[in-house]
Amino acid sequence: MAKVTVSDWDPAEIIETKEDVITFLENALKENDPEFLLRTIGHIARSKGMVLIARELNLNRKGLYNAFSGKGNPSFGTVLKVLDNLGFQINIERRGDASVLR
Repeated sequence: MAKVTVSDWDPAEIIETKEDVITFLENALKENDPEFLLRTIGHIARSKGMVLIARELNLNRKGLYNAFSGKGNPSFGTVLKVLDNLGFQINIERRGDASVLR
């Protein structure tokens, strides 16, 4: 039997288009897992270039890597800044089964 070589897979290497980014974000949101979403945003940011994003947002590069590594805990403001830098924004939409607040 032939040996199989397994290497680490880096999603950032296959994210090339805006459609790729949308697909990754939509699928991450469906998981309803905040840590998974943050890691996904990190993959997307790395696909663009974390150094470039850090420079454009005047943020610490290492801190930005850590924030979106799954080990970090970025502020909501940082998440919004990175998404904005990537050309995205968060929109709120009421689910059909959501209760109405009084």
